[in-house]
Amino acid sequence: MARHAKTDSDVTSLAPSSPPRSPRRPAYYVLSPAASHPDVVVALGGGGGGAAAEKMSFAGSTPAESPLHYHFQHSGAAVHHSRESSTGRLLFSDQLRSGAAAGVPWRRLGHGSGAGSVGDDDDDEAGPNGAASPWRCYALGAFAFVSVFAFFLLVLWGASKSYKPHVVVKGVVFETYHIQGGTDRTGVPTKMMSINATVRLRFRNRGTFFSLHVTSTPFLLFYDDLTVASGHMAEFYQPRRSGRVVTVSVVGKQVPLYGAGAELHSKPNNGRLGAAVVPVRLAFVLRARAHILGLLVRSKFYRRVHCRLEVREARLGKPVRGVAADCEYHDGR
Repeated sequence: MARHAKTDSDVTSLAPSSPPRSPRRPAYYVLSPAASHPDVVVALGGGGGGAAAEKMSFAGSTPAESPLHYHFQHSGAAVHHSRESSTGRLLFSDQLRSGAAAGVPWRRLGHGSGAGSVGDDDDDEAGPNGAASPWRCYALGAFAFVSVFAFFLLVLWGASKSYKPHVVVKGVVFETYHIQGGTDRTGVPTKMMSINATVRLRFRNRGTFFSLHVTSTPFLLFYDDLTVASGHMAEFYQPRRSGRVVTVSVVGKQVPLYGAGAELHSKPNNGRLGAAVVPVRLAFVLRARAHILGLLVRSKFYRRVHCRLEVREARLGKPVRGVAADCEYHDGR
């Protein structure tokens, strides 16, 4: 069947009936880096036998400078047919695929992307809470620092406990001892004891990284359950890895004994009983406090000392024998 050509009247009558077709929005591609690749030339095949070359220029080396649309350099008549446009896009897509296969990096931009849309992918990866990420990092860093610092303080405190101060009673000298009759404050008659003793002890700080502030409870001398003498040690500061000898005077003057001292006697009332031997007990607690890291780390040490001694009237003024064996040392209050 012979095919006749369309007349101008046919074209005029058909034009209003066919609505204009909206052009499809092209997909944009960016080659990175753009400066290292030549321009891409896309050949558009014409339906009527004519060929048009369409050249797309990738200008700029940064995503912000990337082109927003195609720049065409026409070497022939402009082609507006939808079939030719789709053919051009297919050829352009094929060349981009071949470039990606050859190792050329490329990135696809979404539709509706404006200037600077290349960097939007990074913003999307950061998420809606991207602005809060630095604060989370700061919080995690602060928590890690506090944890490590607390662990360091705990290690210091534990290490200090292994350096307990060394305390030993070096000697005790009873200088005076006297028993006489008298009355207490209420007028009750009873025997009265007067005694004076000197206690020498050695204190040593074995700590290698801290000093000690040393105090003590009163030095108490007991006869049975009665306190017959007491003394106070002056507090002192002991540097690390050093020691000293401390002397404390324990004095009791006219202490009422009541029924506990019925068998006690002293010169010149000994008679046929001879020199008196009186069992007594010495007790005190040494307290040492270490400031290892200011007020952050403080370590405390307590050393309880109990000594069972004898006041021998015949050896007054001389050191008591066997003090080292007669004294016991315990940790704690």
